[in-house]
Amino acid sequence: MDAHTIDAADVSPSEHGEETPWLTAREQRLWRAHLEVAKLLDYQLGRELQPHNLAINDYEILVVLSEAPERRMRMTDLATATLQSKSRLSHQITRMETAGLVLRQECPGDRRGLYAHLTEQGWGTMQKVAPDHVRSVRAHFIDRFTPEQLDAMYEALAPVAEHLRGLRGRS
Repeated sequence: MDAHTIDAADVSPSEHGEETPWLTAREQRLWRAHLEVAKLLDYQLGRELQPHNLAINDYEILVVLSEAPERRMRMTDLATATLQSKSRLSHQITRMETAGLVLRQECPGDRRGLYAHLTEQGWGTMQKVAPDHVRSVRAHFIDRFTPEQLDAMYEALAPVAEHLRGLRGRS
């Protein structure tokens, strides 16, 4: 047994008396490969955005806002779309506002609601950075697969994403 493996015989049942359905070696291999790829890809894409003075979360917000009607979105909807807490998003939008990329605007008819609006500078940044980012995504992820593998990966991952969205109440 290596340092990363837990022997099921050494672990007692859960507090509910249920046996833990431990991962098989095959399942463990897949799970760990997924975690490693997700972390390494996020790290690499983030590194390649640094020359543009953007973090990966900044870029994601620029993308979401660039695709929204009128390039704006309610802050609560933007938090949901980017999987961030309202508080974390608010701090990030403040930094992006200081950089001139986004602007907060009041929502007509809702005194407490706010929009995040992509500024012209933000739109220009998006247009400038997107081609480099797409090349990076292609080089580090998409081009690593055959067309058949791309289809299989999508078919495998789509139900997991749907399940997890459903748990968030977004299905």
